Amino acid sequence: MPIVPDVPAHGGDQDDDRGAAVPGGPPFRDETPPTTSHRAASQEPQEPMPSAPRPAAAPQKKSAGRDLGAAIGVGVGLGAVILVSLFVVKAVFVGVIAVAVVVGLWELTTRLSERKGIKAPLVPLAVGGAAMVVAGYLRGAEGAWVAMALTALAVLVWRMTDPPEGYLKDVTAGAFAAFYVPFLATFVSMMLAADDGPRRVLTFLILTVVSDTGAYAVGWRFGKRKLAPRISPGKTREGLAGAIAFAMAAGALCMQFLIDDGAWWQGLLLGLAVAASATLGDLGESMIKRDLGIKDMGTLLPGHGGIMDRLDSLLPTAPVVWLLLVLFVGSG
Repeated sequence: MPIVPDVPAHGGDQDDDRGAAVPGGPPFRDETPPTTSHRAASQEPQEPMPSAPRPAAAPQKKSAGRDLGAAIGVGVGLGAVILVSLFVVKAVFVGVIAVAVVVGLWELTTRLSERKGIKAPLVPLAVGGAAMVVAGYLRGAEGAWVAMALTALAVLVWRMTDPPEGYLKDVTAGAFAAFYVPFLATFVSMMLAADDGPRRVLTFLILTVVSDTGAYAVGWRFGKRKLAPRISPGKTREGLAGAIAFAMAAGALCMQFLIDDGAWWQGLLLGLAVAASATLGDLGESMIKRDLGIKDMGTLLPGHGGIMDRLDSLLPTAPVVWLLLVLFVGSG
């Protein structure tokens, strides 16, 4: 979710793994140590004093679960950087994508090492991931696939410098990381390469953000029925319906006014696909984080978590938007 703060378990899109507090103190509040005094033992038991009624607990207000002010500030800052780099010089935005990819790979490989002891080699992943983004921009899908294959090969060779124990799981995790972060991000640079590339990328970003916003707003207010309680207890079916409605409306507007030769009905289909892929992306990273036993992938972005916590819905949505735009209006 790019800039939308997480939501409580009542509805929306936040995982809340906090359990109930464990009560402390003795098992019985009125329990006292036994006395050995003869006089105390011979006294008649006294009637206990009636306890004062406890005040009713004040109803708790719904909370976003994070520092909302910091989340909004960071989101606005990131949005400004993206827009300036996107519409001033295309090559600068390619650099922004590459930096996000490298940081995301660092977060992912660090968490794998800390929580599972899996040591996916970061150096070939970072170099190959950045090269993958550039190759996709310059050479299209063919360049992206070649860079992906070379990155996977580099991971296999680099890991050979360490002892063989754990080799298979390390290189498998490395290949997964190469596909999950830089390869999916490459579709953003491929969108950018079109003549109207900045507007295609802007459409992609708007639809993903609007989908997350719709899920947040509708799920927070009306969410009752869980969507995938074993994976993400905070997600609701009502939130998914909100994501679909918001994204389809935004898609119709974007295709009509931002994309050359686009039509509003194409935007409806595009918005529906974005809502589905963004939701699956959120669930996918929730599955990874639950397996690792963590709530966030990092702490780099106050109020948001890490870079990977903001890329979760963007990464799987990028190839969907790229493909549908090529089918609807051509590669540009």
